[in-house]
Amino acid sequence: MWLPVPADEIDGLPAPSATGLAYRFWDGGPDFPADPADCAFYAVPYMKGMEVAIRPLAAMKSVRVVQTLSAGIDHVEPGLDLLPAGVRLCNAKGVHEASTAELALALVLASLRGIPGFVRGQDAEQWRAGFYPSLADKSVLIVGYGSIGAAVEDRLAPFECARVARVARSARTTERGEVRALTDLPVLLPDADVVIVSTPLTDRTKGLVGADFLSRMKDGALLVNIARGPVVDTKALLAEVETGRITAALDVTDPEPLPAGHPLWHARGVLISPHVGGSTSAFMPRAKRLLADQVARFAAGEALRNVVVTTG
Repeated sequence: MWLPVPADEIDGLPAPSATGLAYRFWDGGPDFPADPADCAFYAVPYMKGMEVAIRPLAAMKSVRVVQTLSAGIDHVEPGLDLLPAGVRLCNAKGVHEASTAELALALVLASLRGIPGFVRGQDAEQWRAGFYPSLADKSVLIVGYGSIGAAVEDRLAPFECARVARVARSARTTERGEVRALTDLPVLLPDADVVIVSTPLTDRTKGLVGADFLSRMKDGALLVNIARGPVVDTKALLAEVETGRITAALDVTDPEPLPAGHPLWHARGVLISPHVGGSTSAFMPRAKRLLADQVARFAAGEALRNVVVTTG
């Protein structure tokens, strides 16, 4: 079993003596910790990119489980064809909800209340008083209502929003209310003061936030992207924000990392954080609990959590 955290730092892992398991630590370094052909459970190094994630896959002839420590699986999917049939790909549902939802709320509040301008004013020793929008009484649209989208709504609850609308791949009903289908976006976007995007990156969502989507947003609306950079068409976004018609707060960009000199860095009304939605002190305890639980389930022959793809 290849783990991106040393086994002796993960409480609750089954003892090797009781199961016959052998734990090997690999966090994406140039040398593999053992022969990939002997690996049965591969936990992908966190935030090391697609090249590292898929590098050992072609040689993993015995692998049965690939476990990411991210909510998204787009960095692993290109290597799935290299795997034997029947391999289960599991994501990290339950690990990133708290951190990512916190950042979404932070980006919303910082953008609405003018925090970036205050920081620049402090640097320049300028008192930039004024009148700023509040989150209270705003209409919020969450595009991508999975576990992270639901966690975002949990954190919006105390802020007295006028309403929260929810959109997912397909319509359904939740404890908080109706979730509309993606096809309903054209009628929902014009009413939203804040649009928070938290979809996975798929063929269907790549470029979802394009010129048509953005043109339907109301004047003065705020777009927040905590999903993946390519969900938003960067060129189309720049065309809108440079007019000042809408604003944006982006934890992810396309390209990423955003290179020096890119126009997004200085685009009007754009706040950028460097893909840190999940990179907080909350990550490691939850990641370790997930790994311990999944390894224990695998060792016992029990059903795994968060299976999103089984290779065929």
